[in-house]
Amino acid sequence: MKIGGKEYRTIWFENEVVKIIDQTKLPHQFVIKELKTVKEAINAIKRMEVRGAPLIGATAAYGLVLAILENNDQSFLKKSAEDLVKSRPTAINLKWAVDRMMVKLSGINSEKILDVALDEAKEICEEDINFCESIGLNGLKIIEEIYNKKKDTVNILTHCNAGWLATINWGTATSPIYHAHKKGIPVHVWADETRPRNQGANLTSYELNEEGIKNTIIADNTGGILMQRGQVDMCIVGTDRTLSNGDVCNKVGTYLKALAAKDNNVPFYVALPSSTIDWNIKNSKDIPIEERSSEELSKIEGVDEDGKVKKVKIYPNKSKAMNLAFDVTPAKYITGLITEKGICEASEKGLKNLFK
Repeated sequence: MKIGGKEYRTIWFENEVVKIIDQTKLPHQFVIKELKTVKEAINAIKRMEVRGAPLIGATAAYGLVLAILENNDQSFLKKSAEDLVKSRPTAINLKWAVDRMMVKLSGINSEKILDVALDEAKEICEEDINFCESIGLNGLKIIEEIYNKKKDTVNILTHCNAGWLATINWGTATSPIYHAHKKGIPVHVWADETRPRNQGANLTSYELNEEGIKNTIIADNTGGILMQRGQVDMCIVGTDRTLSNGDVCNKVGTYLKALAAKDNNVPFYVALPSSTIDWNIKNSKDIPIEERSSEELSKIEGVDEDGKVKKVKIYPNKSKAMNLAFDVTPAKYITGLITEKGICEASEKGLKNLFK
């Protein structure tokens, strides 16, 4: 997709370094950062310079390429793989990508291993692009159906950033929106601010602006009243881990949107590539929920009157804060799952009909 009229991907390999768009700098600064070591790749994931389940997976894959460039030794590669998996625990794509890379590299001699690793990392990225484009085309049918009935702008609410900045291109939740826009269907997006890191305001709104799609940033708790007023035609969100029973783990606050949508008969869809499905965990209580630094809540970053980016404290000095990064939305609140293979009900039967 485009930034400043120029086509970009979120990650690419060039001259033996991995290049990323540093998302901690957006929307006020556009910075391309170089990752030269596996440690730098791990830090980029931890610090959320890259974020979004598919992009985290791709970064981990390229992190193993960097590990081989750094030290072409099996023990170092194995340790690097373990460290990458630990960098963020909730998004299943991370482990999926590392496991896929390690299986591919098993038994490959040291002379060929770099080429094999680089080819596989690139394939993971290309596959994600194709998956996300297919998700968009499948989700487009839902938006078209609403538009054909309404004959007016389709208002879509989304939470956090499941846009192209969270993937390699197209995005998951935004892909149907981009395809609708390209087809000439008028769409408007309600972008949840998504505290505490404001991915909806800083990233979703930013990328939609760059593509010329109308959007409005709203406080996280505004969605409910908009649904009550009939100002939301559908919700589309992404997911960091989807269980085989259809339960979805996504950015904290997703669950509350699903409850509001259910109460107001607003369709609630989740867009995901198959790499986000966890076929092993059966109980959502077993999903590792990441708890991040309380400083993400107590401090906020913005631009002052002089155009300088500053971080300020907004909480009382004696106050404590809890910063859980994800929650789980039970399948019963989900209208459907939009995948690269089609749309299915949020259930084991629905997923197995598509993928097994």
